[in-house]
Amino acid sequence: MGVHLDELDLITDMVEEQIAEGNLRWLANFQEIRRDFRIEDLKIPLYANGGLEEKGFLLSRLYSSWVTPKYKVHFLLITSNEIDEKFMRKLITTCKRRFEGDDWIFLELVQNKPIEKSVKNTVENLADPRVGVVVRSLSSKDEVSSNNVLGRGLKRQLTPTEAKFEVFDWPDYLKSFTIVFFFSTAMALTLQMAFRMPVFNFPALPVTVMILLILSIVTGRALYRSQYHLILFLTTRGFTLKKGKSVIDGKWADYNDLTIYINSKRETQIRLYGEKGTFDLPLSRIGISRKEAYSLIEHVLQKK
Repeated sequence: MGVHLDELDLITDMVEEQIAEGNLRWLANFQEIRRDFRIEDLKIPLYANGGLEEKGFLLSRLYSSWVTPKYKVHFLLITSNEIDEKFMRKLITTCKRRFEGDDWIFLELVQNKPIEKSVKNTVENLADPRVGVVVRSLSSKDEVSSNNVLGRGLKRQLTPTEAKFEVFDWPDYLKSFTIVFFFSTAMALTLQMAFRMPVFNFPALPVTVMILLILSIVTGRALYRSQYHLILFLTTRGFTLKKGKSVIDGKWADYNDLTIYINSKRETQIRLYGEKGTFDLPLSRIGISRKEAYSLIEHVLQKK
């Protein structure tokens, strides 16, 4: 099945979403994002810049300010029907001329057609350690990266055809914690009554409570992950919704309309409409805004 140019537009949206959500923070802390960015006579669909400094707690920021290099980091996404060796060399040369010094440059190129052998050779033989390049083909699923730290890191950290959304849901975790605490307390009481073990007598009571709390915290988290934790993957072809160990896959081709739906618990969802019925994608508990989700999915359904 061929790949349409509309899919390349959607990939730009998904990569932008990944950067905004902080999914590329292992590469850099990107702070600014621009669409249709110009570098000389090149038009770049998506450009982001940032640095390596930590933005977390005070100690991590202090450590970062003393130890972390002050390099600027530039990320450029290029989408095209086909990329040839001439364009690849021009892109690299232009970026190195624009971003001088010790700046790091990440180049992600996504194309429809299979990757030419000459392009693969150009990327694999790239000698500059401050430029990382990845080229991916949507039709053949091939991908090639520059043989340096930046290229391998970009290839590993970025999945341009997929956007992942998840948050740690405290209400469901507290539910898991309560379940474990209730059953472990019941078991301890059973041991005391059946075997006369003084687990709840005064000398042992603080230790027993501490053990029960630690057990509930650790085991409750495992229960939450296996039963309640929600992860939503949006791709150019469909979606995957994971709740604990259960997985539901869907295709955009099966749906033709959507609405923002609010359930009885006042939780916001995207309701998808198709010939086979409806399906609700949770929003409130996976860390994505109504506006972002609606716009992204609406764009997919309009262009499918």
